[in-house]
Amino acid sequence: MNEQTGQCLCGAMKYEVSADPIRSSICHCSHCQKASGSAYSINMIIPRDAFKITGKTLVTYLDRGGSGKELRRYFCSTCGSPLYTETDAMPNFTIVKAGTLNDTTNFKPNINIFCESKMDWLKQSNKTVDFGKAPSQ
Repeated sequence: MNEQTGQCLCGAMKYEVSADPIRSSICHCSHCQKASGSAYSINMIIPRDAFKITGKTLVTYLDRGGSGKELRRYFCSTCGSPLYTETDAMPNFTIVKAGTLNDTTNFKPNINIFCESKMDWLKQSNKTVDFGKAPSQ
């Protein structure tokens, strides 16, 4: 993989990713909906030691996932962009917000998760694809 870089909206926080994601997902959980201000969050799960962030305006929000375990959501305190999440449920990985990548040319999510929380208009859309399942015959 070529090194990937990303940043927040204002550019105060920048990061580098030096490994391929182990999974790229569209998360429909209610917490990701609120944290992103959208119907879902698009994430890359990468090895924690392959993620490096720089800048001095990072803030953290402590949350709990569906497992009940703690997770930490990191945002730029200047522009409010959500950048990444760390969770006790996956201690060796960092969950990076794919929308913050500088180049999304080769990015494609490969699974939808927490679909039971998916907004109804997405459930009814014929354009919604569940990348994690093979089409039924």
